[in-house]
Amino acid sequence: MKLNELSASPGSLKVKKRVGRGIGSGKGKRSGRGDKGQKSRSGVSIKGFEGGQMPFYRRLPKRGFTNIFRKEYDVVNLGSLQKAVDAGVLDGKNTIDQAALKACGLARGRSAGVRILAQGDISAALQIDVAGASKAAIAAIEKAGGKITVKPKPEIDETGKKAMRAAEAAKKKADRGKPEVKGKPKGDEKAGKKASKKASKKDDKKGGDSKGKSAESEEPAGE
Repeated sequence: MKLNELSASPGSLKVKKRVGRGIGSGKGKRSGRGDKGQKSRSGVSIKGFEGGQMPFYRRLPKRGFTNIFRKEYDVVNLGSLQKAVDAGVLDGKNTIDQAALKACGLARGRSAGVRILAQGDISAALQIDVAGASKAAIAAIEKAGGKITVKPKPEIDETGKKAMRAAEAAKKKADRGKPEVKGKPKGDEKAGKKASKKASKKDDKKGGDSKGKSAESEEPAGE
């Protein structure tokens, strides 16, 4: 085959539909959108709109949530390990870890690591170092004469939380034993405020009268 004879596989390329290029094209006057209406205009998206009634996607119940702390592992089965060793893609003499599995195409390199499962059979004695494995997979690897090292899960230190809870409980208990301090009734407070306002008004009036009298006394006697 020559370079000028190369062509794309049938169905791999899709020819763009040319619309609005005359009635002879078959998609000329209305461009395949029909006559006037909302759906013939641009910028219209009415998928899921049901005329104002409660749409179907809101009538359905919702369950569950997305766990942002979820750990995703690369799952590798025992049968895949044996096939890779038999094909010579995976070196069974060296320790098999996440980097080796990624290099041979069995793992994608996810952050949580690799988890070995027991689907398939294994006969090669392999030294495996991974983040996790099922009990059946560990038993099968050890039965074949191999060894698997599983990284321990990080322990959660709850001593700080327990101490905080104990301190809060002790504080609540101490607060219960204290006598309650009852404040003054609201009626007395209102009465006191009213009395203080009246007294201040009286003082203002007295001050105004005294100022007027002093001004009259200062006027000249001839007038």
